Amino acid sequence: MPAAKILLIDDEQSIHNVITAYLKAESYDFKSALDGITGLSTARSFKPDVIILDVMLPGMDGIELLANLRRESNVYVIMLTARSEETDKIVGLSVGADDYLTKPFSPRELIARIKAALRRLQNLPSTANEPATLNFPHLHIDLSARRVWVGERLVELTAVEFDLLVVLAQHHRMVLSREQLMEKVWGYDYYGDTRVVDVHIGHIRQKLGNDHFIETIRGVGYRFEDK
Repeated sequence: MPAAKILLIDDEQSIHNVITAYLKAESYDFKSALDGITGLSTARSFKPDVIILDVMLPGMDGIELLANLRRESNVYVIMLTARSEETDKIVGLSVGADDYLTKPFSPRELIARIKAALRRLQNLPSTANEPATLNFPHLHIDLSARRVWVGERLVELTAVEFDLLVVLAQHHRMVLSREQLMEKVWGYDYYGDTRVVDVHIGHIRQKLGNDHFIETIRGVGYRFEDK
């Protein structure tokens, strides 16, 4: 199996040096860029599996880069933000980041998040007992192809949006808390803000075009039901 492709876009050379050492140790195929314009161009040509993207970049900031990227790609994006910039986290998630880390961060934690993302992206049904599709009256999910249809309309979801929808659909009519969703979808001990779930759920609802698929259970979490 070819090595996973990782792209690092950050203008701090010290960050590049540390993360590069860790990526090399994991034998990933990786490239890096020090500014937004080069980063976007590299993302288009390199077609990575995961992008590590800093918010503050010269030439084109990470938010603008991500907004441009999301028009053409659903690549998994981990955004790096300053600890004090809460707005950057929410805006980054709103324009399509899948996850975020606040600086300073542990390189080992970053690698753990990359590995978790890659496991999910490579997790296809492997036995006859595992269904390849989830079918409901108005919604069809192809787990192998990672595609979703509402009626005859194909819905484009990011990696995390797809995984969130699948987990909820697999627990049809059951209520899952935000913490349960974070554990099942992000796949590691996640100590971040649970609003990350709310932002992604909002995106899914908007793309499905039907608020009734995913119901908010106030004070608890979310429930999927195709009525």
